[in-house]
Amino acid sequence: MTRAGDLHRAWRALPLGGLDDMIGKGTCVILAPHPDDESLGCGGLIATCVVAGRAPLVVVLTDGAASHPNSWEYPPARLRQMRAREVHEAVACLGLPPDRVVFMGEPDSAAPSSGPGFAAVVAQLVRLIGREPGCTAILAPWRYDPHCDHEAASLAAGAAAAIADIRHVAYPVWGWTLPPDTQIPGAAGTGWRLGIAAMLPRKRRAIEAHATQYGGLIADDPGGFQLPAELLAVFGNPFETFLTT
Repeated sequence: MTRAGDLHRAWRALPLGGLDDMIGKGTCVILAPHPDDESLGCGGLIATCVVAGRAPLVVVLTDGAASHPNSWEYPPARLRQMRAREVHEAVACLGLPPDRVVFMGEPDSAAPSSGPGFAAVVAQLVRLIGREPGCTAILAPWRYDPHCDHEAASLAAGAAAAIADIRHVAYPVWGWTLPPDTQIPGAAGTGWRLGIAAMLPRKRRAIEAHATQYGGLIADDPGGFQLPAELLAVFGNPFETFLTT
């Protein structure tokens, strides 16, 4: 077991690396559990890949429609459409065209992690990987991110990577917010930090494009989700963290 505080220190001290260290020589698939995780965890990497002529494929696992369940102004159908638009606006800030985004449409907060639904997600990921010439990696959230959809995404990415024989790389999102004394199975692990100082303005614009989650757009559900300041502070750093699995 490892304390989360020790993990955070280890992640911040990982060596700096380049794209080849993170994803290999080719392109990659980025699996985001929700609309916005692509910008939070991988916005700098996406922009770096685009500049390098290695545009990734962004795959959004869930529809994001459960973030404000008590809003009358933004019921699930409207919120689903808005969050899809926000992804397109966000990746455009990073230089990625809209045809490089795929929506899987699984229900927010209920992405399958076992059974036939899970097998179908894995099969679709394998097909998408197979259609990407030179795809050498799939990126998904860290296994112990404290959200059921993040766990499901990690499991699906690992299964698809094994079938397609490519790298499975993890990026922590909510793992950064774990209380320092939280016990996590295993050791700190290995990986790299990607320097994104030059891409940070683009990443900030991408995060801000997720207006339903950022900035108080939805005002009729006080208990609805908003990206917390402590998480936004982490993703304002001039590096992103990627872990071997």
